[in-house]
Amino acid sequence: MPVLRQLQTWAWIGGGVLAFIAGVINAAGYMGFRHQSISNLTGSTSLLGIAVATGDGGEALHWVLSIAAFVIGATLSGLIVQQSTLKLGRRYGVALVFESMLLFAAVPLLVAQHPLGLYFASMACGLQNGMASTYSGMVFRTTHVSGIFTDLGIYLGQRLRGLEVDTLRIRVCLLVAGCFLFGGIVGALLFRVMQERTLLIPATLTGLCGLGYGIYRQSTMRREAHTGA
Repeated sequence: MPVLRQLQTWAWIGGGVLAFIAGVINAAGYMGFRHQSISNLTGSTSLLGIAVATGDGGEALHWVLSIAAFVIGATLSGLIVQQSTLKLGRRYGVALVFESMLLFAAVPLLVAQHPLGLYFASMACGLQNGMASTYSGMVFRTTHVSGIFTDLGIYLGQRLRGLEVDTLRIRVCLLVAGCFLFGGIVGALLFRVMQERTLLIPATLTGLCGLGYGIYRQSTMRREAHTGA
């Protein structure tokens, strides 16, 4: 299979699965003890501003730590993956396994209603979101969909003006938004049964994806080394 076809296949599968995972995490966060969005920071930043304005130091500290945890996760992603453009062969498997470990660590803390669990989960989302920021010339995020819907609107507007738009970009927007929505539905249904333990599902999925990609990466490297020899 040509490299470009492999990249497109991995982008579709990986992007869809990761958006689904983020949807599950976010639904569990909203339905949890803090009713907090975990996978995006727009609302968190607004709530930080409100806490500062109202002089609520405890709330302000909580939102500062939530935002900082996400940034730390993205920083770890930069250290592990090192590049923002999606490309096969990079260390996405390591990043996914680390995300899985953070989510598993968050579960018992969330069950105990300890805010540290939210910080671990937020760090995991930051790590995931920083793994690949561009694909086919477009911003490619998987933990929130504000930018995705913005891009979709822009592409549709360009189409209405008769301008040429790469249909791949439109399909990627629909894929990520649809999978994120589906993850939210599944997360809400699971939360009724599993409560905060719902995060065990995305923790397991990210771990399996990380191990699967790691095996693929190692086999590809061995095949390339054998061909080169």
